[in-house]
Amino acid sequence: MTTLFSRRFSATRRRLLGGVAAATLLSTTCGAVSTLAAMPADASTIRAVMHSGLRVLDPITTTAHITRDHGYMIWDTLLGMDDQFQPQPQMADWSVSDDGMVYTFTLREGLEWHDGGQVTAADAVASFRRWADRDGGGQMLLDHVDSVEATDERTMTLTLSSPFAYVLELMAKPSSVPLFVMPERIASKSPDETLTVEDQIGSGPFTFVADEYDPGNRVVYEKFADYVPREEPASWTAGGKVVDVDRVEWINMSDAQTALNALNSGEIDFLESPSVDLLPVLQANPDLTVEKINELGSQTIGRFNFLYPPFDDPEIRRAALTAMNQTDVLASLIGNPEFYTTCDSMYGCQTPLATEAGAPETLATGGGTEAASEMLEAAGYDGTPVVMMQPTDAPTVSPQPVIAAQLLRQAGFQVDLQPMDWQTLVTRRASQQPPGEGGWNMFFTNWYIPEVWNPLVSPMLNGRGADGGWFGWPDDAELESMREAFAKAESDEDRKAIAERIQAHAFEQVTYIPLGEYSIPAAWNNDLSGILHSPVPVFWNITKAE
Repeated sequence: MTTLFSRRFSATRRRLLGGVAAATLLSTTCGAVSTLAAMPADASTIRAVMHSGLRVLDPITTTAHITRDHGYMIWDTLLGMDDQFQPQPQMADWSVSDDGMVYTFTLREGLEWHDGGQVTAADAVASFRRWADRDGGGQMLLDHVDSVEATDERTMTLTLSSPFAYVLELMAKPSSVPLFVMPERIASKSPDETLTVEDQIGSGPFTFVADEYDPGNRVVYEKFADYVPREEPASWTAGGKVVDVDRVEWINMSDAQTALNALNSGEIDFLESPSVDLLPVLQANPDLTVEKINELGSQTIGRFNFLYPPFDDPEIRRAALTAMNQTDVLASLIGNPEFYTTCDSMYGCQTPLATEAGAPETLATGGGTEAASEMLEAAGYDGTPVVMMQPTDAPTVSPQPVIAAQLLRQAGFQVDLQPMDWQTLVTRRASQQPPGEGGWNMFFTNWYIPEVWNPLVSPMLNGRGADGGWFGWPDDAELESMREAFAKAESDEDRKAIAERIQAHAFEQVTYIPLGEYSIPAAWNNDLSGILHSPVPVFWNITKAE
């Protein structure tokens, strides 16, 4: 197991599809730039444009990366993960009994909530339970837990009912749903109840400035003066989270050219996801650094809703899979082949578990339209429209549905492509209503490779259905049984063999469609230094020159 987590990965990344950004959003973001231009340069404030605006504030109820990134600003985690995929102490140190059945977590001293008071083990227990109820890996861990309790003010004791080797790795993983520790009164809320602005109380390195929050447009964080960082060097989400600025402001600019202009002129300091088309302009500016901080890359994917026609039928899902073409999708998403690669593996093509098991020959380069049409006819497709959600304001997820809709139509599907902003999609994808009543049939998103590299951490390979699965909700007892076998495997060889069987099964059932890998740089003003290379964009350890 350790050798798997210790391996490194890489891949490639993204582009803006011409005409996707809405004109109304351009006028809005131009107004934001005008406001920024009037602001004086400030060495105590970092102004950043992230990949999306922030609307959903609960990192347990959604796997949206922008919400996870927000979580790391204000909440801390019991464990962190370093750049060698190794769990490390963060809020807590730990010990394990000789038989591997009891894990004791001891909170370090100096942990305080933003609104006052000490962090206690009761807070950690409530946070663990809320996380484990929602996260796919946490759910599997919970199947092996006999009890988790606060045995004193600073000690959380987790006792297993049966052996489980991935306790620390799942509690430390940086995505897609991290184990953020919240006050007990907040963490005690059901994971089906989304946290509000008033609930944004953590013990992390930044505080949330509620009265400056403009949903989807602007969010502000201030340094938490009472935060005590660990002494170890920062590495991914582990180590010392030292804050060297007073404020961080996230300003949403959905138009790529507007964001580029703002960075070039010094009106913002950091641009997480510049358009690949515009990278040469940024690289030509000697005052900017253009560099990959997420060296592992991402996988882009398509996801069906298993609850309603037409994709409740596996034969129709297989027809849709056969119609897909990674090359077309990636070319529209990224444009420059330097930043993307086709990949048949659900685990990422440069990971220890990489495999082509079960993948159709046509997935990478296309050519399956005729076969898909024949499969669709044989399945008795009755023309039920595919309600496909298309975000218009997030360049990393806007092109995929446009291309996929074309490919499905060529195969004979009726497609209802419905435009919306990304945060509306993030909210709507949680709906289990029928597609004609506010629900959906298909959407697209992206995962960092560390979020999918094995079947325990991947939210996509979860067969727990409508009550416990990730959006789309496949009910697949066979998949769950194989994941359980993976968790119990005692050697890397056995794990790899089981992972291959899981992927073959997932392609047969079309649990999801992997559409290739991509990776592009972020860009920032040379006044910033100390930016960490990490699958999570973090704002601690960054200094800004006067």
